[in-house]
Amino acid sequence: MKILVVGKGGREHALITALHESKTATELYCFPGSDAIAELATNVEVAGLSELIAWMLEHNIDLCVAGEESYLVKEEGLANLCEQAGIPCWGPHKQSAQLEASKEFAKEFMKRHQIPTGAATGCANIEEARAAIAGKYPTVLKFDGLAAGKGVAVCENEASAEAFLQEVLVERKFGAGRLLVEECLVGPEVSIFAAVCDDRYQIFTPARDYKRALDQDAGPNTGGMGAVASRQLITAEELALIEETIVKPTVDGLISDELPYRGFIYFGLMMTAAGPKIIEYNCRFGDPECQAVMPLVSGDFAQYCLSGAKGELKKDLLQFSEGWSVCLIKASAGYPETSRSGDVISGFENIQKGKVYHAGTKKEANGDWVTNGGRVLAVVAGGENRLEAVDKAYAEFAHIDFPGAQSRSDIGRTNF
Repeated sequence: MKILVVGKGGREHALITALHESKTATELYCFPGSDAIAELATNVEVAGLSELIAWMLEHNIDLCVAGEESYLVKEEGLANLCEQAGIPCWGPHKQSAQLEASKEFAKEFMKRHQIPTGAATGCANIEEARAAIAGKYPTVLKFDGLAAGKGVAVCENEASAEAFLQEVLVERKFGAGRLLVEECLVGPEVSIFAAVCDDRYQIFTPARDYKRALDQDAGPNTGGMGAVASRQLITAEELALIEETIVKPTVDGLISDELPYRGFIYFGLMMTAAGPKIIEYNCRFGDPECQAVMPLVSGDFAQYCLSGAKGELKKDLLQFSEGWSVCLIKASAGYPETSRSGDVISGFENIQKGKVYHAGTKKEANGDWVTNGGRVLAVVAGGENRLEAVDKAYAEFAHIDFPGAQSRSDIGRTNF
């Protein structure tokens, strides 16, 4: 089976690894890919989406898998273009991907389908935002569009809120777009992933990520400094309630609103005292949660995605481990404000009991791996219980180093 994955980061490295390990024989490609991904798949070099579709037709690609979210809403949309060309795509249409591309669109969808979430007000400018905040802290501020996981700020006071408003609505750090002022929900966060195929769905292993740069959830927001995943993360009763009040109503709402959806959907949830409430949707696997979840999945992932893209959800093709998986991120010097490239990475050869997924790395002509981005790589290990998985992950994590490396020491140890 010829499969092309769209993206270039640690999430795509994890997806390509799972496709490579599938029972079905695969011939893998990636656009735009990376040096690390090139060890499992052939990187495709084309100018844009239209050229990519032409390339896939020329090379008889059987399946396109959407990894990175931006391509779902670029131009006419990756899945839309694939459908026009007759290429099965595991990823939603552009109009459906607005659930992630526009936080305001998602809030209106939640309200329309009575899906529990926090109250929110959409704002076009800084004056409207200040009026919506009305001195109530803490408050959550969200850029309406895509921002690589960095367009959200939990503001404890006026100073922090004003600084974020200036970045988003005056300096336009993330580009043109509106902003949401949202109720600050309190409780443990949980990430739920589901494979959605029209009116059917399958829930994958729950996860929890760590967004702040420093231990004890301090420091600036990042794209994610680590994650844990396990079916033991929440109780069966909690998962059933999430399915009843959030997952199923979302899938039913997509059908009701005539929003075509075949692909993964991420539910970012807060387990509040009043029950689970949704913070946000992502129209793909999370990063770094994907790196934690996929090692717990076995079976024929390639055939699963192809069948789903063709309209048939074959749940029996996959099996899920009952244990724990812990993902630890090493970031470059300066992250998240900046990133430093060119630092030599050492220690890969010492990893014995874990997996390494590359995110921001580059392979030099002499064979050295060097940093080439903010979040550089993930080390993932598992165990039958949480603390066993944590200890194993940190033992493996210690083998890899580079100048200026940043990481957290409390992934899987706090927020429980």
